[in-house]
Amino acid sequence: MIPPAVQAWARCDPRRLRDLGGVLTDIDDTLTTEGAIPMGVVAALSALRAAGLPVIAVTGRPMGWSLAVAADVPLAAVVAENGAVALIPDGAGGVRTEYADSEPMRQANALRLAATAARIVREVPGATVSRDSVGRVTDIAIDHAEFNHLDEARIAQVVALMQEEGMTATVSSIHVNGWYGTHSKLTGADWIVRRLLGRELAAERERWLYVGDSTNDEAMFASFPLSVGVANLLDFAARLRQWPAFITTLDRGRGFVEVAEALLAARGS
Repeated sequence: MIPPAVQAWARCDPRRLRDLGGVLTDIDDTLTTEGAIPMGVVAALSALRAAGLPVIAVTGRPMGWSLAVAADVPLAAVVAENGAVALIPDGAGGVRTEYADSEPMRQANALRLAATAARIVREVPGATVSRDSVGRVTDIAIDHAEFNHLDEARIAQVVALMQEEGMTATVSSIHVNGWYGTHSKLTGADWIVRRLLGRELAAERERWLYVGDSTNDEAMFASFPLSVGVANLLDFAARLRQWPAFITTLDRGRGFVEVAEALLAARGS
């Protein structure tokens, strides 16, 4: 059940949207529908860019997977692996890669990541690493809903094992992600806004909007007064502790388009 404080996105006062500094968004099941970014979402992102509103994706997906998104989709940047890697288009078809942690630290963590992934696969019945793991450099991902299915009990077991190994663990709509270090979607967002725009996101959170779809977006929902869940967030209603301020009528990519249309209408009013 949706808490009474969560409003339909259509009820958001357009005056709150006129002077936004930018949009932060998840990718999987927020921009995507059935694993792909629909042309309607691409068109919405292009329109937001043309209107002077930067859109930055912050995702748990790996660096390798995210490179193509950063190169081909009209986003200002992509922060991958839950805040660990920034992918910045150079405007000429290339993408610049930057890391939150030093190379020696990434190398030191690599063996620990591999060992923890092996332990999870060994101890949790049916657990498998995600198919996109080959592109990961700072974390591990266990597939619970993309190509493999884990029930709630086994998802909880994966999270517990990650935490026992000293990892931060989050559950997205498709994966359980785990990593060593203090980075997060929020620290990654702070980093990329400073790096890309020379602004301090912490000082202007009320001027940014965040769009997400699952429990690993809870910290972002809590941090931004203008936070929106696309309608498929309701799939996680039983586990959600921090809800967004608003929720769309439509799900996945169509929900993001619903958000974008309201932003564009407000900027044109």
